[in-house]
Amino acid sequence: MHPKKRLSIKSATISGIAASALLGLAGLTLNPGPANAIVYCQYTAYPAGCVARPGVVLGARPVARAAVRHNAGGNANGGVNRVGARR
Repeated sequence: MHPKKRLSIKSATISGIAASALLGLAGLTLNPGPANAIVYCQYTAYPAGCVARPGVVLGARPVARAAVRHNAGGNANGGVNRVGARR
């Protein structure tokens, strides 16, 4: 039988550094440029820096409301009713 050849710690470290350098170089090379996209407004001045489409009437943005919780005094533990003290 032939003995298996193993990488030494030094050669494994050097190959890891080389792989990291190649991946970093590829990331810098393949960096995308600016998209130059147009973002249209959904409501008045929302999102910020948006462009209004011609002929579209924009209204005010609706106000978020608090969620209504049904049965607030009832079972708040996920549907499991147990007798006795809970720890």
